[in-house]
Amino acid sequence: MKAVRIHEFGGPEVLRVEDQPRPDPAPGEVLVRVEAASVNPVDYKMRNGGYIPERALPVTLGRDVAGAIEAVAGETSGFKAGDAVYAMLARDRGGYVEYVAVKAADCARKPERLDFIQAAAVPLAALTAWQGLFDHGRLAAGQRVLIHGASGGVGHFAVQFAKARGATVFATCSQEDVAFVRGLGADEVIDYHAERFEDRAHDIDLVYDLVAGETQDRSWTVLKDGGVMVSTLKEPDKAKAEAKRARGVHYMAQPNGGQLAEIARLIDDGKVTPVIAAVFTLADAAKAERKLENEHVRGKIVLEVARG
Repeated sequence: MKAVRIHEFGGPEVLRVEDQPRPDPAPGEVLVRVEAASVNPVDYKMRNGGYIPERALPVTLGRDVAGAIEAVAGETSGFKAGDAVYAMLARDRGGYVEYVAVKAADCARKPERLDFIQAAAVPLAALTAWQGLFDHGRLAAGQRVLIHGASGGVGHFAVQFAKARGATVFATCSQEDVAFVRGLGADEVIDYHAERFEDRAHDIDLVYDLVAGETQDRSWTVLKDGGVMVSTLKEPDKAKAEAKRARGVHYMAQPNGGQLAEIARLIDDGKVTPVIAAVFTLADAAKAERKLENEHVRGKIVLEVARG
């Protein structure tokens, strides 16, 4: 099978398309014939030397896939060959491949409304948003949430999830994305170049930070006492959290098939839709990563594996 791997850290040019043996699923796993895989910031960060030691090389990049089950091994919680599924992968395997063995517990049936390319855009970004808002942020109906970086892969899911939960959504983005983010359902959309979010957002129950830096630091002024600040990028300041009697959370998303099943229901109910910025072939994974790393991307980038 074809796989895209790195043998050294560096720019997109270190990505290599190689022949690798097809994996055998262990008990409790399924073998997925990958139709599409998405590209996420974690991929180019790993390629640049983050998250993994050099001794772990070579590795296959990619953290989420959509495809059809080719084979099952042991107890697979009702999955069978031919089922269309999507999954976020554990860190010890990569998705830029034609076949991947996945824990059955990490899989869910693909949303019926989506094709494989659309479905591949969902798992990592959607689980990141879901776990940040609900597991760590404990967002509830009637609360007010401020989402920084609302037009990106994680952000565009976060806006839709928060609205589906019944929250009032404040969102920051660039001027070119204001209409897009408003179309996702945000109640107040703030062009961070033209105005300060502090002038529009107040009494916020949850700040969901996908930007970090001074944006996170300034957000303490709009968070209500006893609120929550959740970030995928930077540990919130403990002293500032204590002064606000607030919680500060920094986290990384984890695979979760049960949550993907809940997300699939929201998608099939028409409450959530993934947005695809661009589609590349597996052979053009380097071009896909270059685009995500260096350009402003609205939504997700996907590799159509079945086309090579």
